[in-house]
Amino acid sequence: MVELQQQLRVQEVVDSMVKSLERENIQKMQGLMFWCSTAYCEESQASMQQVHQCIERCHAPLAQTQALVTSELEKFQDRLAQCTMYCNDKAKDSIDAGSKELHVKRQLETCMTKCVDDHMNLIPTMTRKMKESLSSMGK
Repeated sequence: MVELQQQLRVQEVVDSMVKSLERENIQKMQGLMFWCSTAYCEESQASMQQVHQCIERCHAPLAQTQALVTSELEKFQDRLAQCTMYCNDKAKDSIDAGSKELHVKRQLETCMTKCVDDHMNLIPTMTRKMKESLSSMGK
């Protein structure tokens, strides 16, 4: 139950961060990408191959943006998973050493809560870094 609450807490904050990135950065890039693509499609002197290459160039910044966001979220998720695995291993070791189940359960919950809290504290910095990177990509 506690683990599910922690997961929902992280998911809510990460979803909010992604929506903010979409609203403030990605949607503008999508608009520029479509505008850029449309301008090349209307070029009557260009061959299909030239138009296709131009459209690919127009799409490149958005593809880079999506790759950056995906990569950062995967790294965040991996680090959180490593922390929770550490908590699980620590709990298993305590049980193997003969600790009482209730004590181990409390210890696990405390450890998991610390993992989530520590990683929640990383989100503002991660968001700022991504926004800085996205701003420089959009130029």
